[in-house]
Amino acid sequence: MIRLLSVVGARPNFMKIAPIIDELNKDELKKLPAVEHCLVHSGQHYDELLSGKFFADLGLPKPDVNLQAGSGSHARQTAEIMKRIEPVLLDYKPQMVLLVGDVNSTLATALTAVKLGISVAHIEAGLRSFDMTMPEEINRKLTDAVSSLLFVTEQSGVENLKHEGVPDEKIFLVGNVMIDCLLRHRELAAKSPILDRLGVRLNGSGCRPYGVLTLHRPSNVDDPKTLQGILSAVSALAVELPVFFPIHPRTRKNIESFGLVRYLAHAEGANRVGVVPLDPLGYLDFLSLNDGARIVLTDSGGVQEETTVLGVPCLTLRENTERPATVDHGSNQVVGVDPDRVLAAARSILGEPARSSQRPPQRPPLWDGKAAPRIVAILREHLQRNGLA
Repeated sequence: MIRLLSVVGARPNFMKIAPIIDELNKDELKKLPAVEHCLVHSGQHYDELLSGKFFADLGLPKPDVNLQAGSGSHARQTAEIMKRIEPVLLDYKPQMVLLVGDVNSTLATALTAVKLGISVAHIEAGLRSFDMTMPEEINRKLTDAVSSLLFVTEQSGVENLKHEGVPDEKIFLVGNVMIDCLLRHRELAAKSPILDRLGVRLNGSGCRPYGVLTLHRPSNVDDPKTLQGILSAVSALAVELPVFFPIHPRTRKNIESFGLVRYLAHAEGANRVGVVPLDPLGYLDFLSLNDGARIVLTDSGGVQEETTVLGVPCLTLRENTERPATVDHGSNQVVGVDPDRVLAAARSILGEPARSSQRPPQRPPLWDGKAAPRIVAILREHLQRNGLA
């Protein structure tokens, strides 16, 4: 019996683990050696809007364990997850722990597992922004350093790991499980009522032009000047078309405490413009909203990837990206947070012809919806070769 354990803690983790669980379930139908899988929710995102609806949208099973670690400083949250995951690992005794992404749950579980002698596989390894002020960059590098298997989404990740001295036999370029998830759910997302509810769906096919904004990184939302600059640029753009803004609870709190609510639109009705605040959306609603957008502005790595495959122009509101394939192969531009630069880049995109439905967007190699089968096959081979299965 193969025993695997996965830990998820934040919204992007759920999209990344869902295709893996689907593939493990398919393996049972193929009469392959049984896999027992324990899904642990760290509770890092504990709001129902931030996690609960995502489990339902993605068809994920209810977690076997919820650590209910909650929020706090990086040190407190990481330490709390380590304390709470240790007895779960000791009790379940997995042959390998599967970790996705770069959140505190990822690093906390990796450190705890390897100190207990349990091997770790890191899905989405090797991504580097080369910006050590980003908590995610620290989590990525440390998790990669202690992992036995490194599953990489794009060629830059392979090159980064080799530059850091990682042996070739640990590195596997497999594609992107986020894209597996997107391609499996895109048709279902198209049936979401979100565009009708927002009043942007036209009679017949298509939508009237609109944009989407997401902001959650501390460097953007915890500094009043930076947050004001971004909102001022987007509100100037939103005079020309509505920009829908699903607001993370932390971001909303800061907008209110910094006195920046004036940048948000309050008018109702189908013809409204401005920066339109929304509650956090479920996966299907958010995918539908992005798929129909004329432009997306974001500081999210996952949104950079999704818009690349959707073919939607994306402006990354950061000075760097750990996902250069979205720029080299996709529709992403890294524009920073200077208001004039953001507004100029956005208006340049809006001045171009809208994307043609006849020309499928370019995708990075192996972003084909088949990353999860590759990962599960490698996991099985590795465990069997090392006598762990």
